[in-house]
Amino acid sequence: MHRHWQKKPLLVRQAIPGFKPVLSRAALFKLATREQVESRLIVQQANGWRMKQGPMGPRALPPLAKPGWTLLVQGVDMHDAGAHALLQQFRFVPDSRLDDLMISYATPGGGVGPHFDSYDVFLLQASGQRRWRIGRQKDLTLQPGVPLKILQNFEPEEEFVLEAGDMLYLPPGYAHDGIAEAAVCSDGKPADCMTYSVGFRVPSRSELAAELLRRLAEFSEDEEEAQASGEGRRRAGRPPRLYQDPGQAATATPAELPATLAAFAGQAVLDALKDPLALNCALGEYMTAPKPTVWFDEPVQGWSEEAAKSGQSSIHLDARTRMMYDGDHVFINGESYRAKGADARFMRLLADHRSLLPQELRKASAAALALLDDWHGAGWLRQDLPELPGADY
Repeated sequence: MHRHWQKKPLLVRQAIPGFKPVLSRAALFKLATREQVESRLIVQQANGWRMKQGPMGPRALPPLAKPGWTLLVQGVDMHDAGAHALLQQFRFVPDSRLDDLMISYATPGGGVGPHFDSYDVFLLQASGQRRWRIGRQKDLTLQPGVPLKILQNFEPEEEFVLEAGDMLYLPPGYAHDGIAEAAVCSDGKPADCMTYSVGFRVPSRSELAAELLRRLAEFSEDEEEAQASGEGRRRAGRPPRLYQDPGQAATATPAELPATLAAFAGQAVLDALKDPLALNCALGEYMTAPKPTVWFDEPVQGWSEEAAKSGQSSIHLDARTRMMYDGDHVFINGESYRAKGADARFMRLLADHRSLLPQELRKASAAALALLDDWHGAGWLRQDLPELPGADY
C-alpha cells in the first residue's frame, strides 16, 4: 500500500499459489443468464467491436471454438460464496472503497481493447493465460463509433503474461490491454482463460456533493415534520425556519430572484453542512446503500433469540450486505443507527469480521438482539443454528 497504492503498477507472481477458479466455466455462463446479474458479451470482429448486455440466453454466447470474444460477469461475489470469500482477502483496503469481483472469460484473442479505468484494480489470473500490455498513457483520445471506451493511440511500455495465481495491480488511469492467450492444461486440453478483476469505488466530488446534499435535505425535512408535531415542538423548542421578507417592497420586476432569498438558500446549505453528525450519517448511508440490482431473500428459518442468548448459534452477514461504522453510528444497507458503548463495540466487531461466533453473540444486549432480529428478517444476515435433537428452533 505504501509503495504502490494509487502510485504505480505491481506484478505479483503466484500471489495465490496453486489458485483454482472458484467457478467453473459452466457455472459462470449460467450466472450470466440470470436477470439480476450484470453481464456483457464483447466480440471483436473484422468490421469492429460488438457489445451485448445480459442476461444471456442459452444461445447468446458464440461457440467456444470461435476466437476473439469475452464474457464479463459483474458482482460475482454477491452470488457465489467462493467469490465472496476471495474478495474478503482484499479488505486491507477500507470497505468504503472495495466494490466487487468481476470475472472475465475469453477465448484466444479475446479482450476488451486498450483502455484505462478511473479506479484501482487487481487483475488475478484464475486459469489459462492472458497477455497484458500496460503504459502511462498521455493521449486519452478514444476510438469513435465503438460501444466501448477504447484508446485510439495506445502506447504500451511494459508487457507481461499472467498464469493462474499471478496478479497485476494497476492504479487509476494506467492504460492496459489484456488479450487471452491459447494455452493447454496438464491433460493436454485447452485451458479456459479466466481473469478475476477486483475493482474499487471512486465517488467523484460532484457525485458526493449532490448525494450528500440530497440526503441532508431529507434529514431537514424529517426534522421539520417532527417539529410540526407536538412531540417535535417539545423536543426542538422552536418552529421550522421559514423564509421571511417583511422588508420586501412592491416591485416592478417580479421575475427577478430576490437577493434575500438567495442569501437564505445559501445559509440553509451552510447550516446543513455545519452538523458533522448529519453529514457523517448521510455519507455512511450513501456508502452502504445497495446497488439497484440487489435485493435480499427472506430467511428460510426464523430468528432464535434463545439460541443467540445461550451461545448456541453464530451469525454472518449476507454477501450482499454492506455494513460500516463511524464514531457515532452503525450503517447497514443504506440505513443508520446511533450506537454507543458496548453495543457499538459489538456492532463494529460484526462489521469488521462480517460474522460473530457464539461466544461473541451471547454478549449482545436485548436491544442489539432485537436489531439483529430485524436484520435477519430483512435477509441482511444469517443465523447459523446447530442441528440438535429435540431443539425447538
